Amino acid sequence: MSNRRRAYPQPAYNPAAAAAADPMASGGFSGATPIMGGTTTPALSGGVPLATIPQATSIGGTPVMDNLASGFNNMAINDNHHQPVYPQPSYLGTQNQQQIPQQQVPQQQIPQQQPVYPSYQSSPYSGPNVSSPVANGMPMGSGGIGGGIGQQNGMIQMNQLYGTDLLKDLPPPIIDLKFPPPPINLPETASCTQSEEANASSEYIRSTLNVVPNSNSLLKKTKLPFAVVLRPYNSLTDEESPIPVISDGLICRCRRCRSYINPFVEIRPDNNRWKCNFCALLNDIPSGLRDSSMFNRYELNYGINEFIATPEYMVRAPQSLNLVFLLDVSKNSIKNGLLEISIKTILESLDRIPNDQGRANICFIGVDNKLSFFTIPQDNEINKEISMLVVSNDDNNDDDIIIPSPDDLIVNLKQCRNNIEKLLNNLSSYFITNQSLDFNLSMALKSGHSLLNKIGGKMITITSTLPNIGKGKLIVRDESSVSGKSKEASTLLTSNNSFYKSFAIDCNKSQITCDMFLCSSSYQDVATLSNLAKFTAGQTHFYPAWNASSFEDINKFSKEFSNYLSMESAFEAVMRLRCSDGIKGISFYGNFFSRSSDLLSFPSFPRDQSYLIELSIDNDIKRNIVYFQTAVLHTSCHGDRRIRVITLALPVSSNIQDIYASADQLSITKYFAHLAIDKVLNNSLENARDYLNKILIEILTVYKKEIVAGNVGSSSPLQISTNLRMLPLLIQSLIKNIAFRSGIVPSDHRSAAINKINTLPLNELIEFIYPSIYSLHDMDDECGLPFEGEDNYDEIIPKIHGEIILPENINASFTMLQKYGLYLIQTNNELFLYVGGDAVEQLLIDVFGVNNTSELLIGKHELPILDNEFSIRVRNIINKVRESRGSIRYENLYIVVGPSSNERALDSNLNTRDLMALRMWCMSHLVEDRTGDVLGYKEFLSQLKDKISN
Repeated sequence: MSNRRRAYPQPAYNPAAAAAADPMASGGFSGATPIMGGTTTPALSGGVPLATIPQATSIGGTPVMDNLASGFNNMAINDNHHQPVYPQPSYLGTQNQQQIPQQQVPQQQIPQQQPVYPSYQSSPYSGPNVSSPVANGMPMGSGGIGGGIGQQNGMIQMNQLYGTDLLKDLPPPIIDLKFPPPPINLPETASCTQSEEANASSEYIRSTLNVVPNSNSLLKKTKLPFAVVLRPYNSLTDEESPIPVISDGLICRCRRCRSYINPFVEIRPDNNRWKCNFCALLNDIPSGLRDSSMFNRYELNYGINEFIATPEYMVRAPQSLNLVFLLDVSKNSIKNGLLEISIKTILESLDRIPNDQGRANICFIGVDNKLSFFTIPQDNEINKEISMLVVSNDDNNDDDIIIPSPDDLIVNLKQCRNNIEKLLNNLSSYFITNQSLDFNLSMALKSGHSLLNKIGGKMITITSTLPNIGKGKLIVRDESSVSGKSKEASTLLTSNNSFYKSFAIDCNKSQITCDMFLCSSSYQDVATLSNLAKFTAGQTHFYPAWNASSFEDINKFSKEFSNYLSMESAFEAVMRLRCSDGIKGISFYGNFFSRSSDLLSFPSFPRDQSYLIELSIDNDIKRNIVYFQTAVLHTSCHGDRRIRVITLALPVSSNIQDIYASADQLSITKYFAHLAIDKVLNNSLENARDYLNKILIEILTVYKKEIVAGNVGSSSPLQISTNLRMLPLLIQSLIKNIAFRSGIVPSDHRSAAINKINTLPLNELIEFIYPSIYSLHDMDDECGLPFEGEDNYDEIIPKIHGEIILPENINASFTMLQKYGLYLIQTNNELFLYVGGDAVEQLLIDVFGVNNTSELLIGKHELPILDNEFSIRVRNIINKVRESRGSIRYENLYIVVGPSSNERALDSNLNTRDLMALRMWCMSHLVEDRTGDVLGYKEFLSQLKDKISN
């Protein structure tokens, strides 16, 4: 197959139409942008989840759908950002950077290699004479000593601070979102083995500040947050991201602070004692470690490792994987096909459930106004049959329910495999005539708790029906009276029944996790039901407008549910963060239960979530380096007790410039996102948006007054350090996110977005805030094809042999979209394939197999499989972006046709309400543009400058 790029030329345009458009509409950088608001629309044909599709609104929120067609037709598009062969807009690099002078310290360059955890990449932290942020850049990453810089004689070379004018650095260089955090610079002697892997990779632990202020007063002065982002597991299985495992039973800990021995301890010359790097206590080295190979041990060379625990870390035999499925068998679930599809997915995923030791157990309970239990004999018990036991309670008093003996209800997957398959093949037929519209979730949950109370495990609820009887009864809330108003958050986004939180806390004590799969076209009360997952370390998976009549709906649910079942989980887990003297954790964010002031409890530890711990500095720090160590004690799905230890060392400084030069804009964004959620749930959406704007102004003001010396006039530039130049864009994008935006948003969708922000790993969170957009019609020849070279981790985005090469991202602005272009927009929830209204015929034939845009199937559809090179490359890219090593998600594809030069003259099929709503939903993700009453990014920066100058 040829690697030559097919050229899709720009078609002829109507000069009169182009001249009529306003070339300088607000919100963009060189062209007009759409004005959008967030409201709901009726259901679209083709299975589009309409409740999430924004509808155009005026500033006051009144629908103006009648004006959409003309509004889109009048949008001016910058046709000059591509050359004749449509190259990408060039990255401005560091041409607007201004170096802030600092004292120079002699340094020594250490070659960077990371054989186990490849995270070393080039950085934008280089001087203004460097032509590219990649070429000649300072090595990045937090995996090795010094992040690439070692210092002699214990001196620490801090990162150089470079400033940039935000209003000149446009469009914002979004390549920065792919960079690792600022380098962590430590002296060579920081590690007792001088290992390059002494600091854990930023994939596992990441600080908002890679240089720590030496006092609380300096921290407050910076206005920057101090927190660590934790993700102890960064893939769904151990095989995907193996770490060093220590299995000899020698677990060496400090007698006083109980920290684990790590690369940053001091080994005394006699090799008999070690000095704790946290509390400075001298500890004896166990005799089993005192030999010539001691300095080769994993715990002294790697910032992350895992110990196989000894009996002293066990209070009972290691827990097995115990799964109790609560299946909605009411009429709603049968009618929309959820019961049949979920049973089929479980059946097809039995081999994917982690069970290499043959210890996994399984149970099924059917739920409507009663409970249906299933006794499943072992395969060798040929004289026994599968039977169904029905338990009902006419007065709906959940406390009086009688639960059958669990012996034949929770059965071993391996020993009962044939009978389990037999049950699943017939289960849906037992309820085919069921007419009950009731769903007693609380009774089912209590039954599941009784079965798992002594052994722990997971309760997995799959439902399409709002719980409407029992103690967990919920009602449909009146959204129309409060949506878009000050009482929206307190009325719609908080729990509507205290049962779920109190029950979740009881589950946590019994080592039971609750996971929810909510699949319905009607109200589900995500805000209330998500409490089950929040306090049991689970997750609430939300599938709006779900129906089995849609192949795409089935495909998404089945893939995600199957991936969920295949995920290796840790059980009976607790996590603690230890810090150097003077630093402590004060606030904890994520899905778990706080057992004490610093001990977090996880009945099961998911691999697709992350956590954030806010830190405080209580006493002035007198040392040059501070340390953080996370320990996760857990039972692995392989049946052994383990301790995963993650260690991070950071330098300390009294200079505010050092703090700013090493601040991590992505981690800071996650911190502010968590605090904004707190503002929503405890106050209002408006309060959260005001908070985000206020804190950004405070940071920019501090930088102007404390760092940019003498440049404080009203005409001074809007400056920030280069490593923070994407922070304003991320904060404004967060304000526009469905979780926080103004306007009418269905409460289930807003609550689901809040849940995602609260749990998403950092890289996925950034994508959820700022979408990745790929220009396909003009992509390089190599894009969409497997990389044929050797593995290369020196690139900003590492290239791995055999993996599909993706195009570079473009900015999320309508000004970047050509009317003849083809673009893939990834939002972390869904994919949009945006087709320009003036796309040439050959492109449409190659990708869709049609001759013009009026023949396209818009909405939720997969691309046809066509036998041409460009089709293969586009489908390869779509499949590649759907991959996620550390997530169960699978994004549906929505095909969207953009406006054309002569849209009014096109086939009427393209001028429908459905197409307009789909466009608006797609365009709402172009976060650099004006959205409703929220300014475009350039206007936003101008507003910030005015506020800082006043």
